[in-house]
Amino acid sequence: MAGLEAYNGSHSSTERSNVQNTNRRVIVVGGGLAGLAATIRIAESGIPVDLFSLVPVKRSHSVCAQGGINACNDIARQQGYSEYEHFDETVYGGDFLANQPPVHEMTHWAPRIIDLLDRMGVPFNRSAEGRRDLRLFGGSLFKRTHFAGATTGQQLLYALDEQTRRWQHEKRVTKYEHWEFLRPVLDDDGTCVGIVAQDMRTMQVRSFKADAVVMATGGCGLVYGKSTNSVICTGAAASRCFQLGAAYGNPEFVQVHPTAIPGADKLRLMSESARGEGGRVWVPRNAGDARDPREIPTEERLYFLEEKYPAYGNIVPRDIATREIFDICVNQGLGVAGENQVFLDLTHLDREYLERKLGGIVEIYRKFVGEDPADMPMRIFPGVHYSMGGLWTTYTPKEDLDGMVLGAQNSMMTSIQGLYAFGEVNYQYHGANRLGANALLSCIFDGLFCGVGVANYVKDRETSACEGDGRTHDAARILEEAQIERLVAAEGDENPYLIGRELGEEMTAACTVVKEAARLEQARETLASLRERYRDISLSDTGLWTNQNLSYARAVGDMLVIADAMIEASIARRESRGSHYRSDFPTRDDGEFLKTTVAKYVPATGRVEIGYEPVRSELVTPRERNYSKTHAPAKAEATKAKATAAS
Repeated sequence: MAGLEAYNGSHSSTERSNVQNTNRRVIVVGGGLAGLAATIRIAESGIPVDLFSLVPVKRSHSVCAQGGINACNDIARQQGYSEYEHFDETVYGGDFLANQPPVHEMTHWAPRIIDLLDRMGVPFNRSAEGRRDLRLFGGSLFKRTHFAGATTGQQLLYALDEQTRRWQHEKRVTKYEHWEFLRPVLDDDGTCVGIVAQDMRTMQVRSFKADAVVMATGGCGLVYGKSTNSVICTGAAASRCFQLGAAYGNPEFVQVHPTAIPGADKLRLMSESARGEGGRVWVPRNAGDARDPREIPTEERLYFLEEKYPAYGNIVPRDIATREIFDICVNQGLGVAGENQVFLDLTHLDREYLERKLGGIVEIYRKFVGEDPADMPMRIFPGVHYSMGGLWTTYTPKEDLDGMVLGAQNSMMTSIQGLYAFGEVNYQYHGANRLGANALLSCIFDGLFCGVGVANYVKDRETSACEGDGRTHDAARILEEAQIERLVAAEGDENPYLIGRELGEEMTAACTVVKEAARLEQARETLASLRERYRDISLSDTGLWTNQNLSYARAVGDMLVIADAMIEASIARRESRGSHYRSDFPTRDDGEFLKTTVAKYVPATGRVEIGYEPVRSELVTPRERNYSKTHAPAKAEATKAKATAAS
């Protein structure tokens, strides 16, 4: 990889010598964009990395990302855009719940990351002049989203994997694919010194020593049963860290994507890029109108997003678009043919243009629905998509608060010393609502920027954790082997797949688009019942070779813990902010809840305790979030806020 020297000058002040430290190691758990970026960055610093992935790296969930990655560039600047606008849009879109120094750093690093990816060979779409093309995405009136057709995640993942293979060749990276993370290993001081993992082919359980562990395990969509996430996105890895002492930040904030393709098995994403390239959302004005949509004249169509939000139209942020679609279908009864679905219409766009800009997602719709979006409007409905919440992490802000200190050893470290969280499993960047195309950015930024801090932490350890006698690791391994034996030997009456399905149904009904106290309390009781039933499960497959039944049953127990945190945090936050909408508390309450939710697991009770910490908002003063009018960055407010903070 072309290192970060090009952007940061000498590493002398931020990163220790890159001489290879063969007696020290880092473990990275997760082979998506965050995990690969971290692996590259740490290996580049001279420290060997063991990379664990439940699936082959190229099948990590990052491969499913479609629309693009946000960053300002020269073309965007010619529109009047800047890194500051990107920063302000991000904290504004997140309803001011994100700590601002990390967001400021990420958005100002974004152009450098795009340049680096370009040099790696990512096939970004180009304009006629040969410059990297840009498209509109939600929450902005400026084109600032770089893309590779509609398969951007795949192209980025493959590029980073290629760079990882380079370090494999240099013997600095060892891949463990088809291995499942079971727990972090903590020493007597509570410091993370490795992991326990299971080979999901041979079912062998092993402990692995490390001086630091980076969790890059993605989101927890499977808690909701059906989602746009891959079936491996259970959140179990984060839950296992949570149960051993890592705090969890903002669990109540889960993004429901406005445009998903309903399916019997799962939901499939229809990227925001479809709307960014001109797609229009509408329903017939007359309830129950079952005519072929191509026969419905324009004056009989309700383009409800365009009518209510004339400045942004179909590119309002996801939380707003989702609630409007939900209202149209559920409350007003105007869904297509009386069902919970709306049209996403691309038929007015040129077929060649669609194939060039949106070929990947158009093909998905053709394959799974059997209709051509170039000829027939697509039918879509919101679906669970992304978790803004994740493992709680910390950082070191710069003195002027305009970002984070590069190389700080606590950059995205969890409340467990030596255990880090990068990517979607890290709560830090998106606040109450993620803007589309910021996810890929945050993953790669975490790996490249915060990976420097991991390397420094490891190099500054007085002694390597890899040199210990291994008794702590053996004890942790024995605990996991005993848990497996209990699950395999269990002879209860409950089916873990049925419990998982009921969990998903309950969470979807109680804890997605609209929440209210009575329904959340009901969900709390349901989850208590499911936890009790889980103690009485049995496995249909007790074999010790590629036993996926064991893996899923184990994950169900961990999903119940994460779901409990989501419900408790949703009950406690008595306001509406971003993706968290309480019909009984419909307004934002900055006086009481401009705070990060910090959830902690209590082993003695098996329950979750909810606390709060203030959000760092010194750069931009929180203001009303209103997309019915053009939003301009509050530079005056920012100057005032910084002056106040300095005084």
